Amino acid sequence: MTEISRRELLGSAILGAAAGTLPATAQSATACVGDAKAPEKTWRRGIEGQRQADLGDGTFLNPIVPGDHADPTILKDGDDYYMTFSSFDAYPGVVIWHSRDLVNWQPLVATLTKPIGSVWACELTKHKNRYYIYIPARWPDRKSTYVIYADNIRGPWSDPIDLNLPNHIDPGHVVGEDGKRYLFLSGGDRVRLTDDGLATDGPVEHVYDPWRYPEDWVVETFAPEGPKVMRHGEYFYMITAVGGTAGPPTGHMVIVARSKSIHGPWENDPANPIVRTYSAKEKWWSRGHATLVEGPAGDWWMVYHGYENGYWTLGRQTLLDPVEWTKDGWFRAKGGDLSQPIAKPAKGRSSPNGMPLSDDFSTNRFGVLWGFYNPGPNEMSRVQYQNKALRIAGKGEQPYDCSPLSFIVPDTSYRVTVDIELQENAQAGLLLFYNKRLYCGLGFNASGLVMHRYGLERRNKLPPGVGRRLHLQIENDQHIVTIRHSTDGKQWKKYDVQMEVSGYHHNVAYDFLSLRPAIYVAGQGAAVFRNMRYEAIEVSTKS
Repeated sequence: MTEISRRELLGSAILGAAAGTLPATAQSATACVGDAKAPEKTWRRGIEGQRQADLGDGTFLNPIVPGDHADPTILKDGDDYYMTFSSFDAYPGVVIWHSRDLVNWQPLVATLTKPIGSVWACELTKHKNRYYIYIPARWPDRKSTYVIYADNIRGPWSDPIDLNLPNHIDPGHVVGEDGKRYLFLSGGDRVRLTDDGLATDGPVEHVYDPWRYPEDWVVETFAPEGPKVMRHGEYFYMITAVGGTAGPPTGHMVIVARSKSIHGPWENDPANPIVRTYSAKEKWWSRGHATLVEGPAGDWWMVYHGYENGYWTLGRQTLLDPVEWTKDGWFRAKGGDLSQPIAKPAKGRSSPNGMPLSDDFSTNRFGVLWGFYNPGPNEMSRVQYQNKALRIAGKGEQPYDCSPLSFIVPDTSYRVTVDIELQENAQAGLLLFYNKRLYCGLGFNASGLVMHRYGLERRNKLPPGVGRRLHLQIENDQHIVTIRHSTDGKQWKKYDVQMEVSGYHHNVAYDFLSLRPAIYVAGQGAAVFRNMRYEAIEVSTKS
């Protein structure tokens, strides 16, 4: 089947969902939008009106890192906390974030610049004053796990080293009572590492049969993954995700096992699962993939991810849940369904939160803000910074094959505006981009406008007065997309097609991604981008 045929079928599937002609299982995925119980308090608004967790009164409201920040892996390093996430097809990727209080987070540096495939759940760790990130990644024709390292968390980071682990994902690093280093892997497997942590030292072994949920529970699939192993007191604790990471809202969950030796045997927690979404009416769906971390005051917390009710389009967002240890040596989550404010970790030091998403292109913000989708090895050769402008050379024919440049959004409603100037025979535009099969937006070239909808293209005439320069604006207001264009950036004209995009997500188009604002350049020539502006639109959580 050709790429165009696949995209046409996908467009038909989305239209079918809107018409109610898909199977009941597909229709039910959208039935719960707006059903979540509204929290009594809403988020504070920070930079550009973005949502922020810290409510300013000693409490916070999840998510602590809003937007597409899946599979969090966290490291406590003295008084500092560092966290990174799956970056999937975006490069530069694997961005390190920093906090002093577990609630306010700010990005520091992108650690992975060499494409190795779609990056899934990583492991950030420190061993003998060196930092390591273990990275599972996959191309369409191969997959493996890699490691990068640095002596300073801000870099420089090494090039990726292939550990030749083709059949596993989601590594979790731990040092055993024998002083040896191990990676625990998906499926209950494990491999020993060399002392320098840069190669395997023996075969992959099966060491744990994960706890299974009752057969009548509504889940996606068993899929034991994301093992995070830590030592506390006399036990090693293995925290694992099961149930599938998307699918039904009630599927993903957190289970725990413990052992007095890194070599087992592993005892399952009688209270498993310790975290789970029980109803699609809850605020956070598919909660799982947890890591335990000690707070600034010596108390304990879990970070994990979840989908916001009705907003699969935002991807999996990072959540913080307080934990208490029981007398019999297990631990329990105390935050309930995380829909209400929670007291901030005690003794945390104030730290900056977030960053501007607007960009005047006066500095290079690749990695920390921008990422190319599925780039080639020399993608940055397309980029040239000019005087408060970004010139990008064309590639491919349309968004699906030109590696659009996108960024993650933290809000359910927002507006993005950019000034675009064409050079030679290029086509350029502004998108909401999920993946190469699914996107929407508006582009233009010398001969006309190009509307993108369902990952398909439709051409129209240029409006009167439009030449080689055009200001474009996309507004996404709770899944309702409105596009406007202007010749001067002051007087705006609404494009005559509006769209509903709640179906632009993983359960329609796979890939575990999020719907992101993006700019693109295709064809022969280049385009110059200026003054990209982001503005959150505040909405009532009771709407």
